[in-house]
Amino acid sequence: MRRISVIGGGLAGLTAAITAAEAGARVTLYEAHHTVGGRARTADAPYRTNEGPHALYYRGPHWTWLKRRHLLGPLAPIPPLEGSRFRFRREGRLRKVPPGAMLRLVRRREAPVDRDFHGWAEEIAGEAGARAAAHYSAVAIFHHDPGSLSAAFVQERLRRTTALPPEAHYPAGGWGSVVDRMTSMAWNLGVRIEIGSRVAELPRGGPVVVATSLPAARALLGDPSLTWHSGRTALLDLAVRQRRGDAFVVSDLDAPGWVERFSAGDASLAPAGEQLIQSQVPVAPGENKAVGIARAEELLDLGYPGWRDRTVWRREALAAGRTGAVDPPGSTWRDRPGVDRGDGVYLAGDQVAAPGVLSEVAFASAIEAVRLALPEGRPAAAA
Repeated sequence: MRRISVIGGGLAGLTAAITAAEAGARVTLYEAHHTVGGRARTADAPYRTNEGPHALYYRGPHWTWLKRRHLLGPLAPIPPLEGSRFRFRREGRLRKVPPGAMLRLVRRREAPVDRDFHGWAEEIAGEAGARAAAHYSAVAIFHHDPGSLSAAFVQERLRRTTALPPEAHYPAGGWGSVVDRMTSMAWNLGVRIEIGSRVAELPRGGPVVVATSLPAARALLGDPSLTWHSGRTALLDLAVRQRRGDAFVVSDLDAPGWVERFSAGDASLAPAGEQLIQSQVPVAPGENKAVGIARAEELLDLGYPGWRDRTVWRREALAAGRTGAVDPPGSTWRDRPGVDRGDGVYLAGDQVAAPGVLSEVAFASAIEAVRLALPEGRPAAAA
């Protein structure tokens, strides 16, 4: 049996380990923390907040990969759009529909790679429509200025996030339930999982898949070229006492920002009588967490009246460089750090050269890494 080592036990690492074991390899997975899952971990009850990706996009490559292995599990029902109180902040007020000009950009021909989104979109939808579309797309970008990024990059995410029926789905019980099923499958396939094992040197005796963040991979491999653009996002999680009329989602079209009541579709995420609300507001370089939290509170004031008096639990964080890759004008996913690093070393994660939206990049790069590392096993992306 061919030996292969996987460093990192997040979504990319678990995907690589399972794919390699299915191809007949003897796999050892090293995870520095005492639990696997990486940013896909879900906090323990009573408030089951996700620490990483919040949605699983239908039709993405990882959807098929998980479903065929019975790893997808039950999904929380999505509240019907009619009556779900999906709201948009526009010109300082809550509205029920986005500007029609914004939606024209979804139906438009493929956007150019070498132009910034705002400049391209303004010619089609006007300045207000371009700004609203850029800010709405931030839910899948986590960047303070999506309009400055490649038009093709932003348009793809705009299409995915505005699709009807909605592409975004939520694993019941949070992402941790998916991680648990992936971990169990890895064990059953014979993967050796060593938790609490921080790797300082590459293991010998076979190919290695480095499925860590780019900064960690850069330090481990001593390769200063392992960098790419990402965002900084202020995160505010709340549990509030239930109240009729609370919004399901508030999408900020005046600036990038998103607030969602996750327990609307999955009551198991919070105790009875309480609602779990998670907010993400991108912040610019030079801005601190407090700036983003203040903007999140403005959205909460609009969509969740009286939330301060109803709050029973609160948590704040700043996600810096942990929000996936963003592509500036003139670049695509192919320009990011390549999967094959030479000498039997392969890279996987959400900021490397693989297609997809958010966590889809981690799945796609992990499968590609194993395909290159074990060509005789021929692991298939959707098999």
